[in-house]
Amino acid sequence: MLSAVLDSTVLISAFLAQRGVSNELLRYAREGAFLLFLSEEILNEAQGVLLDEERRHRQRYHYPNEEAIHFIDGLRAFAHLVTDLPQVAVVIRDPNDDMVIATAQRAQAAYIVTRDKDLLSLQHYEGIMMITPEAFIAVVREGGRLNP
Repeated sequence: MLSAVLDSTVLISAFLAQRGVSNELLRYAREGAFLLFLSEEILNEAQGVLLDEERRHRQRYHYPNEEAIHFIDGLRAFAHLVTDLPQVAVVIRDPNDDMVIATAQRAQAAYIVTRDKDLLSLQHYEGIMMITPEAFIAVVREGGRLNP
C-alpha cells in the first residue's frame, strides 16, 4: 500500500484551502487510499504556524484558533503517529526539515509530500521520494503507479 508523510506546508494548505489538492489528499488518506504518517513534531509545527498571529495568512484567512486546533487534533485521530524519531542531518539549509525525513524513515514511508524547496531539491533520500502534492495525487489516482 502507498505510504506518505505530509509535511507542515501541505497540512497548512489543506486547512487554508479546503477545495485544494492538499485537502483532497487528506480525504484520500481518510478513505484509505494511502497510509498517512505524521509525527508530533510535524503537527506541532503546523499548529504553531496556524496559530501565529504575525503570519501573513492570518490577515488573508480569518479563522478562530479553536478551528485550527480542532483540525490538528483531527489529524492526530486518523493519521498513523510516528514516535522516537531517529536523529538525521540531511537538510543543510533548514535543519528543521530533518524531522520530516526522520518521520518518513521511522515510518518506512515511500513518499514525503511537500512544497518545501529544500526537501524537494533532495528528490530522493534512502528510498524516500520527495514529491509535490500535485504529483502525489496523480500517483494516488493511478493506484500507486508513478508515471514520469
